[in-house]
Amino acid sequence: MAPACALEGADCLSSTRKWTEVCDVIMWIDRRLARLSPIFPSKSTAFHVASVAALTGIADEQNRLPKKFRPLDLALLGMAAHKLSRIVAKDRITSILRAPFVTYIRSAGAGEVEEEPRGRGVQRGIGQLISCPYCVAPWCARALAFGFIFAPRAARFFAGILASVAMSDFLHRAYLAAKEKI
Repeated sequence: MAPACALEGADCLSSTRKWTEVCDVIMWIDRRLARLSPIFPSKSTAFHVASVAALTGIADEQNRLPKKFRPLDLALLGMAAHKLSRIVAKDRITSILRAPFVTYIRSAGAGEVEEEPRGRGVQRGIGQLISCPYCVAPWCARALAFGFIFAPRAARFFAGILASVAMSDFLHRAYLAAKEKI
């Protein structure tokens, strides 16, 4: 039986087969990170801390670390991380990327879907991470923040696009709410 697909009516069996090799590599990494379990509450946290430390070290060596973030940069990063985490974790279009790790439940409206993690072990762990916008937000914020350090023009442009889409989403919802009151 083909696994449930995040896209209604589509067969994701071939897509799932393609991810088998990826899952094998992830399981190999999982076994290696298992040694860190007593130190970190989760392997995801261990990887997050290690990558932040490494990128911060590189930025410091290259004298790229800002002395402080400007308030407008923090606002832009916050809005962009919010939108990017929603796109990664809930958007209907990116559901094909989550399909090997989650099971489609139903449409959640406004172009979003409701999904739940599936499988066991690493597959389920990845499913839990990528189907939760609150869980994936630190990863999105980290990528955007280090983008501001290593590729500031491109990162600000990308963050500006994400922030404008987030503001547009809020305005659409405000418009619908106002329309319902009339």
